[in-house]
Amino acid sequence: MESKENRTERLRKLVGAVMGPLCAIVLWFMPIGGLSDEAHHLLAVMSLVAIWWITEPVPIPVTSLLGPTLCVVLGIAPIGDAYKQFANPMIFLFMGGFMLAKGMMVNGLDKRIAYGIMSMKWVGDSPKRIFLAIGLACMLCSGWISNTATAAMMFPIALGLLEAIKDMMAANGKTIDLSNYKYATGLMLMTAYACSIGGVMTPIGTPPNIIMIGFLNQMAPDAPEVSFFQWMIWGIVAMVLYFIIAYVVLWKMFPADVDRIKGAKEFIRKSVDSLGEWTRAQKNTMIAFSVAVVLWVAPSVLSIIHGPDSDIMKFYDSHFPEAIAAVIGGLLLFFLPVDLKTGKMTMSWKDGVEGIEWGTLLLFGGGLAMGSMMSSTGLAEWVGNGIKDLLGGSPSEVFVVGVFCILALVLSELTSHTASTNLLAPIAIGTVMSMGFNPIPVAIGIALSSSLGFMMPVSTPPNAIVYSSGYVPITKMIKSGAIIDVVGILFVTIPVIMLLVKWVMGVS
Repeated sequence: MESKENRTERLRKLVGAVMGPLCAIVLWFMPIGGLSDEAHHLLAVMSLVAIWWITEPVPIPVTSLLGPTLCVVLGIAPIGDAYKQFANPMIFLFMGGFMLAKGMMVNGLDKRIAYGIMSMKWVGDSPKRIFLAIGLACMLCSGWISNTATAAMMFPIALGLLEAIKDMMAANGKTIDLSNYKYATGLMLMTAYACSIGGVMTPIGTPPNIIMIGFLNQMAPDAPEVSFFQWMIWGIVAMVLYFIIAYVVLWKMFPADVDRIKGAKEFIRKSVDSLGEWTRAQKNTMIAFSVAVVLWVAPSVLSIIHGPDSDIMKFYDSHFPEAIAAVIGGLLLFFLPVDLKTGKMTMSWKDGVEGIEWGTLLLFGGGLAMGSMMSSTGLAEWVGNGIKDLLGGSPSEVFVVGVFCILALVLSELTSHTASTNLLAPIAIGTVMSMGFNPIPVAIGIALSSSLGFMMPVSTPPNAIVYSSGYVPITKMIKSGAIIDVVGILFVTIPVIMLLVKWVMGVS
């Protein structure tokens, strides 16, 4: 019999499939004052795209291509304007990041890092420290590679540790059902949540980060540019604080009932031993990754030493922008040899192509395309003024940023955080600019809030992966996720944005 979740999912897609075109048709023919014909018709297309992004009657990347295509067919924009954002430099920053991440996965560098953390002496066989180590490994890996890939990698490790607990209990004459075992639920949730939390650390850690930087560059060219190093300053602070909150909440809700997990150290040691010595491919991957990181961080160091307006800074910015740094790192994987005799390189073309998440790049490009047209046609300003009037009078910046942070969080619980960021970005930036506020805080707020989708299995791929284990009751995920969401928004996201981001970027 079809599960309740599947029936709900089918109904959501069916409603979206009908409501999207219907809303678009109604808005197309509805008289709306204050809008040009292009903006009016773009609003109709945007309603279809927004509804389909949320309800997913077709894959999200397909919808992202459909929006600009309809704009060309319906005469809203010429093809050059509609599709130029698919070649935005931010897309190549992401592409280079994807290639580096794939290189780490193909050559086993990600597992070596994860097991390296797990095998540290301080971890031992303490369930509390294992809980912490699993979270740290997930968090640090997902700052550089996809949270989905990190969760897929760490999921079997966590399952293996749980099986070690079950065997230990059985040896002591106690039988446990992991599906009803608190610690199992907590370890699974820690695996999922830490993967999402780690994504806030760097601009390439998760799609919403790079999407918001892209929209800032596009819609607010006069605002200070957010560098890789600047993002990491507040990203690391937010990541650590989110992680502390998640760790405390999950450990309080799902503590272990034993002081030691007999067999845990042996399990981890065998896993580390199975990796063998560092391979040439792993060393090469580390070199490529290190080159990219150095190129990303170098501008901030050079700026401190020589000044932001120095000739060396101008040369570096023009020759080694962040997108080029990512591409250089990714391309090195195809040039660094593993075996010159056979012509084997660190990564093959097949692995590299498969490692690029083309759907995410299409979604990113489509979102930037729609946002660009919203800005150029005046639709973003019109929507911003409408929201300004709706909020009434002259609301404070903290209140406006808080509203959009909550909206981003709610949407990320219901649909892809990438799609929800694409949807909110042009609206939020247009709104705060119409109010005279700097757009950087709200952009960072949306990006950080979108990573806090902890309540539902559909919110993020890591949630879905651990939910499939059967060890996570949906009620427990909702309860723990809601607590972390609320505490994270109120005590981390908004303070970090309003204080740290403004200080780092030097904006008022």
